[in-house]
Amino acid sequence: MGVVNVTPDSFSDGGEWFEPDAAVRHGLDVLAAGADLVDVGGESTRPGAERPSVEEELRRVVPVVRALAAEGAVVSVDTMRAEVARAAVEAGAAIVNDVSGGLADESMVPWVAHAGLAFVAMHWRGHSTSMQSRAVYDDVVADVCRELAERRDALLAAGIRQDLLVLDPGLGFAKTAEHNWALLAALPVLHGLGHPLLLGASRKTFLGRLGRHPGEPLRPPAERDVETTATSVLAAMAGLWCVRVHDVASTVRAIAVVEAAMEHAPEEGPA
Repeated sequence: MGVVNVTPDSFSDGGEWFEPDAAVRHGLDVLAAGADLVDVGGESTRPGAERPSVEEELRRVVPVVRALAAEGAVVSVDTMRAEVARAAVEAGAAIVNDVSGGLADESMVPWVAHAGLAFVAMHWRGHSTSMQSRAVYDDVVADVCRELAERRDALLAAGIRQDLLVLDPGLGFAKTAEHNWALLAALPVLHGLGHPLLLGASRKTFLGRLGRHPGEPLRPPAERDVETTATSVLAAMAGLWCVRVHDVASTVRAIAVVEAAMEHAPEEGPA
């Protein structure tokens, strides 16, 4: 899943693709690099980010979705608002990727269920302005699995189709660096949730801290693609469904290595 941020304040690209024409060109580049899906979002969810108005989010997202879908792209819309999701789907989006898992807008889940759409639900504890104050866990892996399972059950009960539900552990959302590393180390455990899994580690702050001494500036987001690619390898080896990344080409090549190695792995002998 290649990221197309149509925002002026994205942590990863600083608004480089904010204008629709630039965003469409970038989306086409993402596809050419090997992305299977293009994820278009008009709201920054970096810690502390303020929300745009509904009208502004629609203005950012809909033209880009329409243009990319017209080029044959499989588009997911990254939004927490049912109104934006509806408009994006009408413009050609096929998947709704809601980082709140349907909690931010009570209209989202009933509409997605009625429309029979694929839905990505992330582990979420609150909006970006306050989410890091909620990064408190007894055992982050157990707690995230439990909370995602509760959300999964609620979504299925509300009519989301079981075969169209994807879950995301939400790295960086109400989580410290240590929480993120613990979840990455436990990726195989998440299969117990019984649904395809999406991982979004790309260029996040905890990767920028690697190899930096205390007090030393973080590695800039655009210089975190090597670390991101390593997380894609971990995800592929753990059998995840998809990774959401900014630099698609490096992840495509790395996953090809994992697949080639797995094809040549010896079959397990009798117990």
